[in-house]
Amino acid sequence: MFLPAGDKQFEFWVLRRNGLPNINIAKQFGVSRQAVSRALLSMDKRIEDTLLEMAQANRIEVERVNPKKGILFGHSIPFKASAIIFISAKHGMQVWYEHEGDCGSCERYRECIELLWDFAEEMQIKLKSSEDPTKIADELFGKLKELTEQA
Repeated sequence: MFLPAGDKQFEFWVLRRNGLPNINIAKQFGVSRQAVSRALLSMDKRIEDTLLEMAQANRIEVERVNPKKGILFGHSIPFKASAIIFISAKHGMQVWYEHEGDCGSCERYRECIELLWDFAEEMQIKLKSSEDPTKIADELFGKLKELTEQA
């Protein structure tokens, strides 16, 4: 399943993830609160199904799924590493494997930094400044794990 960026249900989902109550979403779009609730239930199911499909495709054993936040925590069987699958409104569906690397010499250094900082901003998580994507990821995903355990 593709992520329906631009789809009204997906917009509702992003707004709720950002903390906007259903009644405010309904007012913003000129629809009933019940319509928003139904749309969010449907989108949560689609998000969960997509996260689980991605985990299966990447051979990730699922530990925890939070469709309201768009996050799946698991363990990669082939890489023998923790993995997280997440949905970014800006970057789409992403899979991140816990790893230690020489990020400074990697051609994707800037891409990783941008992805992690953008997702932290989407999730309203403040990070300590760091030049190392693996350290940023450890901090970000540690905070996300805490956040989803409380939910």
